[in-house]
Amino acid sequence: MAAVHSTMQPLGTAAPEFCLPDTRQNSSSVSLSDLQSKPLLVMFICNHCPYVIHVVERMAEIANAAVDQGFAVVAISSNDVDYYPQDGPAEMADFAAQYRFDFPYLYDQSQAVAKAFNAACTPDFFVYDADHKLKYRGQMDASRPASSQAVNGAELSTAINAVIDGRALNQTQTPSIGCNIKWKAGNEPDYY
Repeated sequence: MAAVHSTMQPLGTAAPEFCLPDTRQNSSSVSLSDLQSKPLLVMFICNHCPYVIHVVERMAEIANAAVDQGFAVVAISSNDVDYYPQDGPAEMADFAAQYRFDFPYLYDQSQAVAKAFNAACTPDFFVYDADHKLKYRGQMDASRPASSQAVNGAELSTAINAVIDGRALNQTQTPSIGCNIKWKAGNEPDYY
């Protein structure tokens, strides 16, 4: 496992525009403009990453609860499916069904959306307020594969609840860590 940290974009950064197909809905698309006036959780994940698999059950619980509390939530996979076919759209739909995602699982074939977010790893989490200004980016919690730390989602849950309650978040946030996004040859971003 090659571990990569998230890039930690500046807090207050506006969510970039996107329009991507939802693999759960026969490729109907979801765009940022569809999600206006709602706080937003964006999660870069994939099907095969051991870091994602380690947290996916708790991640889905937290994300589904956020939807119930009025958040817009999307998961995005940007991996190169030519080399990682297990991360393709059909497999993404199966993964979303297996873990009971109540939110879109979007396919970023061009990898342009991952670049726009400065996403670097899976999982990579971004929490925005209702004006779509970045309030949190970083880890879900301190657990890692093969660690003794329990998967509890503490940091991500705290960030979501603070946005819901209109509370300020601690400006010191811990980067996420996971497998690097599997970039297409020649498509690696400058920040990587």
